[in-house]
Amino acid sequence: MKKRIIYPAIAILLLLSTVSFKSDFFEIAKQIEIFTTMFKELNMNYVDETNPAELMDTAIKAMLDDLDPYTKYWNEQDVEASKIRNAGEYTGIGASVKTIKDKIIIIEPYKNYPADKAGLKAGDEIIQIGNIVVADFKDDAGELLKGASGTKVDITYKRQGQTKTTVLTREEIEVDAVPYHTLLEDNTGYIVLSKFNSKASSETIDALKELKAKGADKIILDLRGNPGGLLSEAINVTNIFVPKDELITTTKSVVKKYNKEYFTKRDPIDIQIPLVVLVNGRSASASEIVAGSIQDLDRGIVIGARSFGKGLVQRPKKLTYGTQLKITISRYYTPSGRCIQALDYWNRDKDNKAVRIDEQDFKAFKTKNGRTVYDGGGIQPDIELETSKFSKITTALLRSNAIFEYGTKYYYSHQLKKSSDFKFTNNDYEDFKSFVKKSDFNFETNTEKSFKKALEVAKREKLDNDITSSYNELIASINVSKQNALDTYKNEIVNLLTDEIIKRYFYREGLYNYYVTHNPEVTKSQEILNDSKKYQNMLK
Repeated sequence: MKKRIIYPAIAILLLLSTVSFKSDFFEIAKQIEIFTTMFKELNMNYVDETNPAELMDTAIKAMLDDLDPYTKYWNEQDVEASKIRNAGEYTGIGASVKTIKDKIIIIEPYKNYPADKAGLKAGDEIIQIGNIVVADFKDDAGELLKGASGTKVDITYKRQGQTKTTVLTREEIEVDAVPYHTLLEDNTGYIVLSKFNSKASSETIDALKELKAKGADKIILDLRGNPGGLLSEAINVTNIFVPKDELITTTKSVVKKYNKEYFTKRDPIDIQIPLVVLVNGRSASASEIVAGSIQDLDRGIVIGARSFGKGLVQRPKKLTYGTQLKITISRYYTPSGRCIQALDYWNRDKDNKAVRIDEQDFKAFKTKNGRTVYDGGGIQPDIELETSKFSKITTALLRSNAIFEYGTKYYYSHQLKKSSDFKFTNNDYEDFKSFVKKSDFNFETNTEKSFKKALEVAKREKLDNDITSSYNELIASINVSKQNALDTYKNEIVNLLTDEIIKRYFYREGLYNYYVTHNPEVTKSQEILNDSKKYQNMLK
C-alpha cells in the first residue's frame, strides 16, 4: 500500500502563510513537526495496514472535541449540507431522518414531498436503499437518499415488524423559514419562525405584512425549537420591529478583527405593534439574539422557558480539498451587555465535562427602560410557564426517543379525524408510563452519581460490606423517585407527546393549527397582548 505522507517542512510552511507570528509560534511549529513525524512512522511501520485518511479524521475530531461542540471539521459533504441549510433549498426525499446503527429512521415526512407521496410515515425504518443494505454501509447512509431531481430510488423499510418496499422520486425541496402564519380571532397575528436561513427575514416580513393587511394589531413571534442560523438574519429579523441604527449585538474575541458591533441597517416594518416572543430550551443562537435584543430594548415581552444558552459565534474557514473548519471566533453580547452562554467549555470539571454557570454567579444588567435582566444561562423569559420547561427526565425521554417511539405506537392504535378533537387523556398517560417502564429507558441522577462514587471509595477502603445494604436501599428509593418524576413533570411531558402525536396525523401545519387553539404559551401570549395596560406595565 502506498503511504501518503505530509512532511513537516511543508506543514510548517503552510502554517507560516496562514498564522500570524505570536509569542507561542515556536511551540505550534514544534508540535506540528512532532505530529507529522509520528504520523509518518505510524503509517510506515504499524503491524497492520492503516487508513491514513481515517486516522487523520480521528485525530482532527479528537483535537476539536477538547474545545467546544461548535468548533468542527467539515468534509466536502458537510460543507454542501451547510450550504443547503443556509439556502433553504435542496434535492432529496423531503423528510427529516436519523441514522441509528443499521437503519435510517424517518422522523418526519414533509407534506406533499417525495417521502410522503410514497407513503412513508414517521417511525418507518429504512433498511435498504437501492441495492445497498444500510447495515453494510460504513459512511452516513443518509447520503444515499440524496440525488438529482427526478431520479428514482428503491426503498426497503420496516413498519410495525413488516417489511415493505416503495419507490421515491427525488425532487427540489424548499425549506421555509416561516412554515406557518395565521390571524387569530382576536386580531393577533401568529408567526412561526423555525430557522434562520437566508430567507428568514424576508419571509417574516411577508407574513407580517399579510397579517397586518388582514387586521392584525398585535403579534406573536414563535421561536420555540428554533436552533438558530445566520447572524445577519437575526439582525434583520429584529430590525423588522426596531428602528434603524439600533445596536443589536456585540461580538468580542481575543482576535481584534472579530470585535464588532452590529446595528440594524434597514427601515423597520412596525416599531409600535405589541409583540410577544416565544422561546424554550431548544431556542438557541440566532433565536436568542432576537429574543435577547427585543427584551433588552423593551420592544416586547418574552414568554416560555429559559432558552438554550448559546452565546458563541462561529465562522467557516476554508481548508484544502474542499473542506472547512467551522470555528468559534467570538462571544456575542445583547444590547444590555450580557453574554447568555450557559456552559463553560474552558473550565471543565474533573470528568472533563463543561460546567454549567451557576445561577448565583449570574450578573445583573439593565434593559433600556431599567428592567433587570441576567446573563449566563440563556434568555430568561419575562413570563415563565411550566409547560415550556424541559426537566432532566423530560430531556432524557427526548434523548432516548421514548416520546418519539410512543408517538409511533399511538398512531397505529388510534383513529383521529380532526386535530381539534385530540386530547391526551389520563389513561393515555398511564399507558405511556407503562410503555416507558417496559422500555430500556433509564437516566442517572446527580444523586446516583454521587452515591456511586462514594461506594467506589468505600470499596477501596474496604468498607463496602458495611454500607452495601444501605446503598441498595438508597438506590431503590431513588428509582421510586424517578418513577414519580413522570407524574411530577406530567404537564411538560404531555405537551411534547401531544406535539409528536398531532404531527403524525396532520403534519406540522396541523400542529400549528392545534397550537392556536390549545397551546398554553399561545393562550398566555394572547392574554398579555389583549391587556394593553398590563403589557405596558411589564415593559416599564
